[in-house]
Amino acid sequence: MKQYLLITAVTALVTFGLSWAVWRIAIRYELHPPIRDRDVHTRPTPRLGGIAMFLGVLAAFAISSQNPFFSIFWADPMPVLSILGATLLIVLVGIADDLWDLDWMIKLGAQFLAAGIIAWFGEMQIYALPIGGLTIGSSAMSFVLTVFAIVVVMNAVNFIDGLDGLVAGVCLISNGIFFVYSYVLTRDIGSSTYFNLASFIAVVLVGACAGFLPFNWNRAKMFMGDSGALMLGLLMATSAIAITGQLNPATLDPEQFGRSQLLGAFIPILLPIAVVTLPLLDFGSAVLRRMRAGKSPFSPDRKHLHHRMLDMGHSDRAAVLIFYAWTAVIGIAVLLMYIATREDWFGQYWIGVAFGVVGVSACLVVTLLPARRRLPASAPAGVPPAAAPAADGPSPQETP
Repeated sequence: MKQYLLITAVTALVTFGLSWAVWRIAIRYELHPPIRDRDVHTRPTPRLGGIAMFLGVLAAFAISSQNPFFSIFWADPMPVLSILGATLLIVLVGIADDLWDLDWMIKLGAQFLAAGIIAWFGEMQIYALPIGGLTIGSSAMSFVLTVFAIVVVMNAVNFIDGLDGLVAGVCLISNGIFFVYSYVLTRDIGSSTYFNLASFIAVVLVGACAGFLPFNWNRAKMFMGDSGALMLGLLMATSAIAITGQLNPATLDPEQFGRSQLLGAFIPILLPIAVVTLPLLDFGSAVLRRMRAGKSPFSPDRKHLHHRMLDMGHSDRAAVLIFYAWTAVIGIAVLLMYIATREDWFGQYWIGVAFGVVGVSACLVVTLLPARRRLPASAPAGVPPAAAPAADGPSPQETP
C-alpha cells in the first residue's frame, strides 16, 4: 500500500508542477482556441492540461519500471508499452483538437486505433464475462468487444467535460473506489502479490487528477481538453479490462466471493461500470437524442446532464459537487455490497443497498431542489440561469 501511495503522491506533484508550466506557456503564447457557442466559459482559456496529466502518468510509469515492487507487470513489457503508445496517440490527437477543432470522424478513428493497439499488441482483451461462467466465443469477438468498450468509456468521460473540475473530480473519486476494489479483489482471488497493473493505473489516475484539479477548479485557469479527458477514459477502461475482463469465470465461485450467488457473479463487472455510471448515462442519452434528431452522435449540443442542472438553477460549482456526490454514492454502495458480503458483515450486501438507498435519496433531493439564484440585472429576458453569468463570475469551461 505504501508503494501505491508513493506513486500517487509523485504523480500528483509532477502533474501539478507541469500544469503550472503548461499554463504559463499557453498564456504567454496565447495557445487557446476561440470561444464557441456551446461553451459555458466566457473568456479564452487554455485547453492543454492533458499534456501535464500525460507527462505525470508517464513519470509514474517510468518510476515503476525501476521499482522492484512493480516488476510483476514489467516482466512482460508489451502490454505496458502498448498502453503508453495508445495513450500518446490519443493525447496527440486530443491536443490537435484542442487547438484546431478536428473533424469528429478523425477523432473517432484515432480512438478506435488507440483501443486496437491495446487490444491487439497489448493482448489486453475481454476474454470472459464473470456472469455464470460465460466466455467469449472467439478471439475476433473478444477483440471487437474490447475495442468497443474502450471507445465507449473514452467518449463517455469526454462528454461530461463541461464544467470546471467536473471530470477531474469524478475520475479522482471513481479511480479511488476502483483501486480499493481491485486491491481487495486481487487478494480474494489468491494472488501472491497485491501489485498489479489495474491497481497501478487507478492510483496513477488519482494522482494525475489530484495534481491537475487545483488549476481546473472554479474559476479554472486551464482545462484538460480532449487530450486529458480521452486519456482518462482510455486508461480507466484499460484498468477495468486488465483485472475483470481477463478473470477466469471458474475462479468466480460464489462461495469465495460471498454467499450471495448474484453478487458472486455480477460484482466483478458491476463495480467497474458503477464508477462511470454518470458518464455512461450522459453519453447514452446524448447519442440517442442526436440520432433521433437526425444528427451525428458526436454533433455538439448544450443538453448534457450538467447543462440541465445549470438550467435548473444550480451554480456551476454546486452542479459539480452534486456530480461528485452521485459518483461517490453509486461507487461506494456497490463496493460495500462486495466487501460486506466477502467479510461476512452483519446484513452482508444489505449494508451497501441501504447506503445506496439513503445516498441516492439525498442526491435526488439536492439535485431536484436547487437553491434559487438571482439573474444579474443585465441578463436579457427569457434567458435561463445557465445562459447568464453567475454571481461570482462566468464559468470558464467548455462543453464537448
